[in-house]
Amino acid sequence: MAHLSPIDYATASPEIRAEHDRELALRGRMTNMKRILLHSPAAHRIYAEWFTLRDLLRPTLHDRAICLFSMAISETLRAEVPVTFFRRALIDSGLDPEAIQPTTDEALLIAFGRTIAADANAVPDEIWAALKARHDETLLVNLVAFAGIMVATCVFTNAVKVDLDPELEGYRKPSPSPLM
Repeated sequence: MAHLSPIDYATASPEIRAEHDRELALRGRMTNMKRILLHSPAAHRIYAEWFTLRDLLRPTLHDRAICLFSMAISETLRAEVPVTFFRRALIDSGLDPEAIQPTTDEALLIAFGRTIAADANAVPDEIWAALKARHDETLLVNLVAFAGIMVATCVFTNAVKVDLDPELEGYRKPSPSPLM
């Protein structure tokens, strides 16, 4: 059970209702995390910049690569809500998250995401060299900023213990089978 409650739209301030309505108009859904973040419209807007940065990455990086990068960060930080969100995105696009064979570029992004999540001070020079060989500095700034919001999202969902949204239940990562 989450440590913080979602907003109650009926009793929320006009500012919170306006932010809620803006989010629904933009993205068509309201997650448990967003309902909690809406206690602070400013915090909600900051976290929602994830979508802005994702859109800046999309001309160069495919959705699959962005999902794999995001999932690597989320898995490293053991954040069930984001992991399950990205599993759904992959499954709904026809992929099996357990069977994906990443391309060389995707493997680089996965390694970068895992390293950022584990210890952002320890990104190997080889990873940076490979990223710089493939992407310009604007994309790399957007990628690191996107990773920062992804890390913040994982920290928020973990610290608050945000409940998994009901529509994500069927996308949970399978538990390992017990040994026979």
